[in-house]
Amino acid sequence: MKIAMFSSEVVPFAKTGGLADVAGALPLALEYCGHEVIVVMPAYRCVGEAKLKISRVSEGVTSSIIGKGVRVFFIENKPYFDRPGLYGNENGDYPDNLERFSFFCRRALESLKEIKFGPDILHLHDWQASLAAVYLKTLCSKDVFYKKIHSVLTIHNIGYQGIFAKEEFPKLGLDWGLFDIETFEFFNKVNLLKGGISMADFISTVSQTYAKEIQTPDLGFGLDGLLRKRRNVLSGILNGLDYSVWDPDTDRFITQNFSQAHPGDKALDKADLQKICGLRRDKDVPLFGMVSRLAEQKGLDILGGSLDEFCGTGAQLVILGTGDLKYHELLKKFSLKYPKSISLNLKFDDSLAHKIYAGSDIFLMPSRYEPCGLGQMISLRYGTIPVVFKTGGLADTVNRNNGFVFSSYRKEDLMKSVHKAVSAFGDKDKWASLVDNAMRCNFSWKISADKYIQLYAKAKKK
Repeated sequence: MKIAMFSSEVVPFAKTGGLADVAGALPLALEYCGHEVIVVMPAYRCVGEAKLKISRVSEGVTSSIIGKGVRVFFIENKPYFDRPGLYGNENGDYPDNLERFSFFCRRALESLKEIKFGPDILHLHDWQASLAAVYLKTLCSKDVFYKKIHSVLTIHNIGYQGIFAKEEFPKLGLDWGLFDIETFEFFNKVNLLKGGISMADFISTVSQTYAKEIQTPDLGFGLDGLLRKRRNVLSGILNGLDYSVWDPDTDRFITQNFSQAHPGDKALDKADLQKICGLRRDKDVPLFGMVSRLAEQKGLDILGGSLDEFCGTGAQLVILGTGDLKYHELLKKFSLKYPKSISLNLKFDDSLAHKIYAGSDIFLMPSRYEPCGLGQMISLRYGTIPVVFKTGGLADTVNRNNGFVFSSYRKEDLMKSVHKAVSAFGDKDKWASLVDNAMRCNFSWKISADKYIQLYAKAKKK
């Protein structure tokens, strides 16, 4: 099949979150499976920092190559994309984001014709690319070049929808008739993701459980009704994990490499982590790790209310991340109160993240909601047993055979799972079995790519 992927960010050219990792890794996995894939993204100022060769294709379009032969095309527009940030700056989102990404979608579709790449599937990611599904069925509908192209829209986090004032709708270049309850209208505002969901041939999201959750009022963020209406074309496919980056057997950031065959070597990484974080070096003390954005969505509200009890267990905790100021202050208070138990690292540090995944015994990920989540997949690969709330991708990847799951979002239930994990850690045979089961888990991109290929085949027949 021929697949064109539109994304507002792609590793290694531009990244603010997990979307970029998916848009960079999935095309390579599809290429490995024998499919012809191109990627189209905006030509941001930061694109050149990847230090890959970039060539001129046509007026306003350049390209580079990732993998063996996946071409990435960059849509140029200096007033729109030659800026320090992708979506905004310290003052918030850019006020012209509707114009920026509507331009990107229209110009990206035009570029397909210019480079003579007629895809079977147009795979769109999040609200920034969702307009392409609408343009495909409206502005492009009479052009024979686009007639056989089918669209798949992937929702990475439905909390981000691209919502703008009603007065901006004419800038999309669409008929006012589409500003209705079925398509773009959302509480008298323009909702770009809603438009894409209503027009895409198929819709996917990043885990099976999340696909069900976004059809509920609690986690649908106002689009649950539309998603229930389109449930027959909605599916969930877990993101994959890049095992060339996250592999304890080859990880260059950790003190001692280890594997499923030799898990005992992990003890040296634990000792190293305790040392660099200023904690007592003791192999018999359960060491918890947390690598996270410090926000309520990530469970900081219930964790913050549990730290006195947590420290009473005798366990240690290493936290790495940044986020909301109120959680910075809360965690600082507890790290000063319990300096022998909590190591707080308010920063981004890729090397330390690897060391935490490798050196911790237990990984804390009590997210209120988590569309897919990569932290728990990484921790499983490193034999670090996750403690998670039963939601989204966490529910689809962690179970009692490889971790600890609590199903009521309360600090009491979080602490019950923490106590269970501490108790299990004291049972060496039980713990060894958990570690072995964890390290056997396989979340490779090849598995995810195969499922996308099946979805593409369905879309192609539509």
